[in-house]
Amino acid sequence: WCKTNYGNGRPLEIFFGKHNIIFILLYICNAIIIPNSVYLFINHSVYMFPGKHSNIIVPPSWIVKLPRKGNFKSSIRSPKKRSSKKKTKDKPDKEDKLFVIKPIPTVNVKPVIIFINPKSGGNQGVKLLQKFQWHLNPRQVFDLSRGGPRMGLELYKKVPNLRVLACGGDGTVGWVLSILDQIANAVSFPVGVLPLGTGNDLARALGWGGGYMDEPVSKILTNLEESETIRLDRWNLEVVPNEHVKGTDHAGKDNLPLNVMNNYFSLGVDAQIALEFHEAREANPEKFSSRMYNKLFYGVRGGIELLDRKWKGLSDHVTLECDGKDLTQRIKDLKVHAILFLNIPSYGGGTRPWNKSAGNNSTDDGLIEVIGLTIMQITRLQTGGTGTPLCQCKTARIITSIPVPMQVDGEACRLKPSVITLGFFNQATMMAKRRKGRQTPTRETTIDKHKVSVQRLRLQDYEQHHCDKELLIQSSINMGEIEVEPVADLETVRKLVDKLELNGSPSKDHAGNAMPKLSPDWCFVDCCTAERFFRIDRAQESLHYLIDITHDQLFVLDDPHRSASTEEDVTVVLKAKEPADDQGAQDTTTSHYGQVRTSDKIIEAAKTGNLNMLRNLFEMGYSLMSINKDGQTALHVASQRGDSNLVRYILANAPSNIVSIKDNQEGQTALHVAVQNGERKICYLLVSAGAPLLAVDRQDRTAQQIAEQTRDYDLAKYLECQAQFVSFADQTETSV
Repeated sequence: WCKTNYGNGRPLEIFFGKHNIIFILLYICNAIIIPNSVYLFINHSVYMFPGKHSNIIVPPSWIVKLPRKGNFKSSIRSPKKRSSKKKTKDKPDKEDKLFVIKPIPTVNVKPVIIFINPKSGGNQGVKLLQKFQWHLNPRQVFDLSRGGPRMGLELYKKVPNLRVLACGGDGTVGWVLSILDQIANAVSFPVGVLPLGTGNDLARALGWGGGYMDEPVSKILTNLEESETIRLDRWNLEVVPNEHVKGTDHAGKDNLPLNVMNNYFSLGVDAQIALEFHEAREANPEKFSSRMYNKLFYGVRGGIELLDRKWKGLSDHVTLECDGKDLTQRIKDLKVHAILFLNIPSYGGGTRPWNKSAGNNSTDDGLIEVIGLTIMQITRLQTGGTGTPLCQCKTARIITSIPVPMQVDGEACRLKPSVITLGFFNQATMMAKRRKGRQTPTRETTIDKHKVSVQRLRLQDYEQHHCDKELLIQSSINMGEIEVEPVADLETVRKLVDKLELNGSPSKDHAGNAMPKLSPDWCFVDCCTAERFFRIDRAQESLHYLIDITHDQLFVLDDPHRSASTEEDVTVVLKAKEPADDQGAQDTTTSHYGQVRTSDKIIEAAKTGNLNMLRNLFEMGYSLMSINKDGQTALHVASQRGDSNLVRYILANAPSNIVSIKDNQEGQTALHVAVQNGERKICYLLVSAGAPLLAVDRQDRTAQQIAEQTRDYDLAKYLECQAQFVSFADQTETSV
């Protein structure tokens, strides 16, 4: 058995009967612990050797599990109940997010996320999925048959130094790149390829070979760590119907299968063979599970086309224009059977159709190679032959007058008469295998700064729309931009925001009116952890990184009421008032302690649950720190009632030390009161606001001990975990 306790100096007990312990292999990180004795201590008598690939493994501490909706640990509001039929219908459309990634940035950790297509390469994909999950953190390995790559890329898009490995064919790589294009503000992560498909031309061009040959996963990961990055041009294909062709009964598709090309685009006989292969595989998928059978099919169909010469008249129905130059007559003179637009050196399973005598080809030169192919040249490609170079160009325009088979990166279709325009789209960062003999350069990795838009939220908008992200974003007011490293903590970011407020031009609301300066008590808002916005306690800003709480926009919440009083006003100790002789006067008497105005009406509003009355009194200048004869604040009373709306309002507007005030009779804070009354939701709100978890009442009981006495063990466990987290954070801050 194995028992672990986390914390400094606490033992890690391991016992295996009478057997001697030689070493312990830790799952996920693959670190090896060699003990000196049966009883191990974290900082004593233990020798720990990091795993071979520890710098690419996602640490478990980065993965934060989200509480379920409706759980007392979550303040995410549950949606309104719907009928079971509707719920069943909507269930597949959207699943709850189970966890988020909260990276602790460091230049030494360069994690890799793995996307595996289990349908590629026979059953190789399934085996690799299990192997990668063993060598790495299972949370960084994704099965593409379960929702595609979007979820993984969305989860990890803010992780610095991230790399991506796509295991599959060229289509799998294109799928990952296309999702990266769609994700807002996603960094161009380097993408590597582990070839599992049939052609694997992109993998060949990047040096990863033509197929997976059962290499050890550890070797693959090592090659990935030592790889170098290159840029890959990507091209856009725009299709519009050819309006000059009469008749609408043409059989075919209106658009190409893909509108972005990574490897090559062709039309003619080679696309016809690819189309027949696609149709045959759709009809009998069980016959095409072998790479050798797939290549045999291409060979047989190529021989048939060699005899039929069906597309020998292709040039009579195609007009070609490259960089404004008409090449139609040239392709007619050559009597080509196919026209190929090549972006990478490899084509058709490893052939090299471009003749370098016409110029060097590169994946990042902004030029695409245009090649004419006859059926004889296509058959000779496998023996080292080449096609006829037509040109290298930046743009191309193809006009067809009949339905013509076309393929984009191996995805084929028969396209109706159309006008196709090819132009530059963007560049992707790819990982190429380092050639033997080259030493891996020792480069100092840095994390680049990037600009973040600062958005200001007003308190009234936050209270009204904090559960609706879209409305809250629309109501925010732009303050400008700051340039900051994503690894900066919020204390550093606060200084930059204050500097922006001081030196920048005054921000204006949506009506064009100038906004007042930010109050000193403004706070950060987390907009990306959960389904709603959360405020960040200022005392915990050193524990949060910028990338923890924002994507491309940083939200700050302004609370002008909290800054209406000076710091001296906030720290005034409010003494309990003696009971008045006249009961009627007790309810209306207003006392002044310095500049703080207190009133029994505040307590009365909390007792009756009258939020409007409480808000009006606060806006009139009365303090939410008002206390009654028993020393209870409005927060005590609202917590006892279990009124979450009142508690939220008080926490949002009262000084932060209100959660620490104890009453006179029991010496209890509002958290003690909430626990005693079994108000779990109130407990979560108070803990989130920084309520002291180790404070004791007059009977020396903490809130956790009260929960145990009332047999609410789930709540007691929650409070214990929160106390351990705060204690660990304090120790970390002290050591730093």
